[in-house]
Amino acid sequence: MRTIKRIHKAEYRPIADLITYSPLPTRQLEQIDPFLFLNHHGYQEYAGNNNGLPFGPHPHRGMETVTFIIEGDIMHKDSEGYRSVIKAGGVQWMTAGRGLIHAEVSSEEFKREGGPLEILQLWLNLPAKHKMTAPKYIGLQAAEIPVRQLAEGVSIQHIAGAWEGETGAITPLTDVFLGTLSLKAGSAWQTEVAENRSIFCYVVRGKVRINGQSVAFRNLVEFGHTGTGLQLEAEEESLLIFGHATPFNEPVVAQGPFVMNSMQEIRQAYQDYQAGKFGVWQE
Repeated sequence: MRTIKRIHKAEYRPIADLITYSPLPTRQLEQIDPFLFLNHHGYQEYAGNNNGLPFGPHPHRGMETVTFIIEGDIMHKDSEGYRSVIKAGGVQWMTAGRGLIHAEVSSEEFKREGGPLEILQLWLNLPAKHKMTAPKYIGLQAAEIPVRQLAEGVSIQHIAGAWEGETGAITPLTDVFLGTLSLKAGSAWQTEVAENRSIFCYVVRGKVRINGQSVAFRNLVEFGHTGTGLQLEAEEESLLIFGHATPFNEPVVAQGPFVMNSMQEIRQAYQDYQAGKFGVWQE
């Protein structure tokens, strides 16, 4: 069995009126290389005529964002000209690369009608060789993402990467595998992950016993690199973000919306942004 180093409870970090919890980074855990950051927004109910999500135009460089829409919707706009509204069950994958400006807000329909909202955003690092790649955005509705049955009562929405002979909806720049794992109460599943790969495992909803330890919702499991076996048993109906990747083992210097390998590169990112090299924002 893969060793479990620690279970990290997400910290409450509200943003305006948006309920937000974050298990990564914290004082106890800086990263799970190459997984850098996770914000869990909601669950909450919005009344009609609301302001929606508060993430107006802002820049990024040197990393990727993966946004999981569990409830509600999210409208993406960026300086490269990409536009979309992704609804419940869908995913957004944005490669910031050398730099772009984007906004993540609610659709006009959601702001008018209101409703339930639960959205998570995960940041993935990019290795030095891909830091300055061209920006790219992919928005997928639920129907565009393959769902694979793993065992009785266990399925995975295969978002990205290759795993067990199958490929996901998105082919990433690195060897990351990523999906959302759904388990019915009482179901169980076993798998193997090579010791050299970092595992990302966050319980969005429910409660799961993982390698003998009970993990409730809003908790992130930090694994060691000893052992390969994973055994999951659902104590309740559960939803997890589950992934793994080869760590980069490179210096990580993060400041605000930029993730690079040195402070010099961070300073250059700010200079380039201020010089208008991240594109032109158009409302």
